[in-house]
Amino acid sequence: MVLIAVTVTACGTGKASETASTDPVTITNVSYDPTRELYEAYNVEFAKYWKEKTGQDVTVTQSHGGSGKQARSVVEGNEADVVTLALARDITAIEDAGLINEGWIDEFDLNSSPYTSTIVFLVRKDNPKNIKDWDDLVKEGVNVITPNPKTSGGACWNFLAAWGYADKKYNGDTAQIKDFMTKLYNNVSVLDSGARAATTTFVENGQGDVLIAWENEAYLSVKEYPDQFEIISPSLSILAQPSVAVVDEVAAERGTEEVSKAYLEYLYSDVGQRIAGDNYYRPSNLEILKEYKDVFDLNLKLINIDDFGGWDKAYTDYFQDGGIFDEIYNK
Repeated sequence: MVLIAVTVTACGTGKASETASTDPVTITNVSYDPTRELYEAYNVEFAKYWKEKTGQDVTVTQSHGGSGKQARSVVEGNEADVVTLALARDITAIEDAGLINEGWIDEFDLNSSPYTSTIVFLVRKDNPKNIKDWDDLVKEGVNVITPNPKTSGGACWNFLAAWGYADKKYNGDTAQIKDFMTKLYNNVSVLDSGARAATTTFVENGQGDVLIAWENEAYLSVKEYPDQFEIISPSLSILAQPSVAVVDEVAAERGTEEVSKAYLEYLYSDVGQRIAGDNYYRPSNLEILKEYKDVFDLNLKLINIDDFGGWDKAYTDYFQDGGIFDEIYNK
């Protein structure tokens, strides 16, 4: 787990609200691996906004790691005011522990998902293994890098995107789908605990022929190393919807309910949406998303979590101990 403290004292003459104290306040955002850059930029703008609105200085401490691991850390005592995790199921786990109020998914717009993403392939320059689609990831001699769905939310999205492709290819024949997935994971040489660790393995350590990646991670890698990597969009992927929530019990104890809620609400503002887009997340605001039509493949065919019966069912079927992932990975 990585902690990043972002402290901003913004100049402003905004009048304090009736409910917000003008004493400095600190909140902690427990997030998943690939959001470091997004929240480093967002925290600065939120602090300016909050200072102008209330007269209060806010410090945001960031915590990053695999999404499932981060959720468990909150349950076990990592005191988060807000969580911004890779999938709704991880926040539900915190709700189940009694730290987040029931109905959190309806507290903010669009199922409390202020930005979306999808899953793509990152390959080395000139694509030496000629990887075009999921079929190419099961070929002999292709070295795949993807994180572990037991600890990484991104890895869960990766798995379901691949499963969805195989489901379509084999017309729902479960035996053939499982065989496809077994071949894919037999080609995985490194199963890192989180998406950023998997990116490091592929990009910095030079391992693997293809990284199954969050779209934003792939774009960041190409931006940093434009002559070394390329992005390949498969014929079918999945609409990944990272979720956000106030950790009600912690926020109530600390007296940070107002600023914590505002922190997540501001993600939906035009400023927040453009920060998401600038960091290669897809804005949930469709009008602002159109501003990034030259960045994202907006015609990519996407399945979604409803195709798997929702996150509770998907998690039970695929990722719980003894589930389908364990079955195919232990073959």
